[in-house]
Amino acid sequence: MSDNNPQTEFDSPWKQILQLYFEEFMQFFFPQAHAEIDWTQQPEFLDQELQQVVRDAELGKRLADKLVKIYRLGGDEAWVLVHLEIQSQSEFDFSERMFTYNYRIYDRYKRPVASLAILGDERTNWRPNQFGYELFGCMVNFQFPVIKLIDYQQRQSELEASRNPLATVVMAHLAAVQTRNDRLQRKQQKLSLVRKLYQQGFEREDVLNLLAFVDWVLTLPQDLEREFQLEVEQLEAEQRMQYVTSFERSGIRLGLLEGIELGLELKFGAESLSLMSEISLLSDIEQLRAIKEGIKTAATIAELRQIYQSPANET
Repeated sequence: MSDNNPQTEFDSPWKQILQLYFEEFMQFFFPQAHAEIDWTQQPEFLDQELQQVVRDAELGKRLADKLVKIYRLGGDEAWVLVHLEIQSQSEFDFSERMFTYNYRIYDRYKRPVASLAILGDERTNWRPNQFGYELFGCMVNFQFPVIKLIDYQQRQSELEASRNPLATVVMAHLAAVQTRNDRLQRKQQKLSLVRKLYQQGFEREDVLNLLAFVDWVLTLPQDLEREFQLEVEQLEAEQRMQYVTSFERSGIRLGLLEGIELGLELKFGAESLSLMSEISLLSDIEQLRAIKEGIKTAATIAELRQIYQSPANET
């Protein structure tokens, strides 16, 4: 990953976190909506369907768009579009694009659609939350909730006290923005985040997921990365914990998943990305490497599936 393009640092890790912690994401950013969702029914991610809905729109490449099917308390079915805007620049037509996504999804499914936006840019005054116009008595007035991540700079103590995994995600994002031009300070903030993770008592799997996010967005030059790893080992010795091997493997795993996703789209088209919901559940690094290599030689998606679906797995 290049340090020259900070925007690319936030793509895959945000998608991964949203997939793993969607309920916690809604609870952290949109608590009122969270309270209206029936969490006893598993949310369904409709990434492939979203691509089909908007593929002919000249809307540019989004970093982390998600369409999620959820059920509201009371039995009403609803489709929710969670749109994450994790980038360093504002967009003049952002509100129009949110409106376009919203009505295209409604037109396809004829269900209520909540379009929600997370803005990771640094412009304090850029807060688009509505699109509309009026002509000859006809009025369009589309409003949508927006979360501005830089607002959390003033809520650092609240973030540090939170037990929600998204608090760590926000702290890592803010640290990445703040230290873009100061890698030494980035190393210190990265180590501070890791220390907090070790001390908060998360489940091991959550620690590894969040370590992978921190590692991905807070990239360091090789010399500082070596220093960081040594300091982490020292920290682990003090805490009598050992995560570093799994920590490194989590970073490798995320990199392999990103490579598989790109390979699938290039060879088999956007429709093949539905496989990522299956592949992302795999934890074996060598198996993921085999899948990535298998994309080169597999003639069909079914053939590629045979690499990771043995008869034992299908029972």
